Amino acid sequence: MSVTATVRITAVADGRGSTALPVLESEGPLALRRTRSPDTTYARVTVVGAMSAPLGGDRLAVEVRAGDGARLTVDSAAATVALPGPGPDAGPASYDVRLSVGEGAELHWLPEQLVSAHGSALDMTTRAELSGTARLVLREEQVLGRHGEPTGRLTTRLTVRRAGRPLLDQQLAYGQGAPGGWDGAAVLGGHRAVGQLLVVDPAFEESLPAPRLFGPTAVLTPLAGPAVLVTALAADARLLRAVLDEALEGVLEGAGVLPRS
Repeated sequence: MSVTATVRITAVADGRGSTALPVLESEGPLALRRTRSPDTTYARVTVVGAMSAPLGGDRLAVEVRAGDGARLTVDSAAATVALPGPGPDAGPASYDVRLSVGEGAELHWLPEQLVSAHGSALDMTTRAELSGTARLVLREEQVLGRHGEPTGRLTTRLTVRRAGRPLLDQQLAYGQGAPGGWDGAAVLGGHRAVGQLLVVDPAFEESLPAPRLFGPTAVLTPLAGPAVLVTALAADARLLRAVLDEALEGVLEGAGVLPRS
């Protein structure tokens, strides 16, 4: 039997230099836990899987709103594993993430990896609406198949709008039914972990990081917006995370653009 569930997080500035969480609603297989942040000016919420999900046919959604002046980090306790449904007629699962960041607010969306298990089918969408003075750090990582197995079918779409205007809209597809060549030398080149790190910050209007490589399979690309996008491939999840961490800490935080959360 498929599951339909939506969890909601709302963060607001409390007027005393901290961030409060007036809305923290869990449902179905997704449980929200308020957790400690290294920086007390941030609120932090961890998404915990209460059961195996998403399975074929499931409809899951996460809605996050950081109100004006709020500072919020959302992470997860473990990887999300997309699994086959209970029967051949279950259909694909969907996982929809909606992010909203107000004026002067900052959101770090840092979930653990999404693993596409063999036989699964998942459509994942992430949509972010940012004000003109909002800051966003967004990391997405996909692992194509568990150890020693081929990937399931996975389609992801990331759409970001800033001040009502498009900033980024990209769609990726892997596995059965994906366009031909998705696992060839011109796309994945034999790698099974792929990720992207997007940082949007008004400070980049004054100083935008230059394009650069992080080894042979990762690149930082400046975007009009102002923002930067790091796209990376790796043999496994551990190596992928190391590359994305280097990009965030070495280039962005090291330049003093964003504080740690």
